[in-house]
Amino acid sequence: MVAKIESHRDLIVWRKAMDLAVEVYRVTAGFPRSELYRLTSQITRAVASVPANIAEGHARATRKDYANFLAIAKGSLMEVETFLMLGLRLGYVNEEQAERPLSLVTEVSKMITAIRLRLREGSG
Repeated sequence: MVAKIESHRDLIVWRKAMDLAVEVYRVTAGFPRSELYRLTSQITRAVASVPANIAEGHARATRKDYANFLAIAKGSLMEVETFLMLGLRLGYVNEEQAERPLSLVTEVSKMITAIRLRLREGSG
């Protein structure tokens, strides 16, 4: 039996994106204070926009609008990945700390791609 999707909160991709946001907020809590208005601000803004765009897209009236908001979410997701990798290079986060959020980035990215393909095919 397939569960009925009544809200964006029922979407696994939205839940995973929320998990990612929590992980990134935890990781960035350890970034240097000097990065508060630079890298920390950018990555937290980007990560918060991922589930927000998934939710907004799901609430839209057309498949095209939904697909567009998913594309925006995917772009923000790639920003998050880039900022996490920059944090690694700068030594603000270690491999172990980055492993879970980077894994979630990959998982959410694959899910967004799959949903966009289903929307394009007319079965989503």
